[in-house]
Amino acid sequence: MKLAPSILSADFADLAAEVERVAAEADLLHVDVMDGHFVPNLTIGPPVVKSLRKRTDLFLDCHLMVDNPGVLLDDFAEAGADGITIHVELGDPTPLLARIRALDMRAGLVLSPPTPFEAVAPYLDRIDLLLVMSVNPGWGGQEFIPEVLTKVAAARRIVDERGLPVEIEIDGGINVETAPAATRAGVDILVAGSAIFHAENPLAAARRIREAGWPRSS
Repeated sequence: MKLAPSILSADFADLAAEVERVAAEADLLHVDVMDGHFVPNLTIGPPVVKSLRKRTDLFLDCHLMVDNPGVLLDDFAEAGADGITIHVELGDPTPLLARIRALDMRAGLVLSPPTPFEAVAPYLDRIDLLLVMSVNPGWGGQEFIPEVLTKVAAARRIVDERGLPVEIEIDGGINVETAPAATRAGVDILVAGSAIFHAENPLAAARRIREAGWPRSS
């Protein structure tokens, strides 16, 4: 099980220090990109990723909640992003996935809570990462939606049966209470934001979440 702190809940005025505080317990760094259209919130773009790249060697896992991700892919690649996930709700992702990989980044798909698992099932053999949202995308600090775990379990079965090199990630409301259920359902990567960065000791909070989510079979 891997842990990906989400900088959406970090202090942007001191972002490099915030990342450094949790780096020892982080396998990836989750970067939420929102355009104010696909979701109502507006966050960051390639310039922040470029700045982060100079300050950390962590895998930069960029989740694009935008209407037109295609126009941003080259900029994110140049900025130093390691992986890009795009929403299946935008339509057939095949050309974008191919472009992401051509830019030497890991390609992923995102599934929002209202969207059925069948929307991503045909593309599981074309991606490196499946991100299952356990809150409605757009804002941090929301309450975990347990019903999405059926999608995680469905993805886990297919990935294991076919031997696909796909990691399953979950994002939204992840903390020490929800992490065990997520990993039991089959998650490989836990994304946690407010439960880490809003804690008095973010590093200790990250460690507790990791310990709560491991091992998957417990």
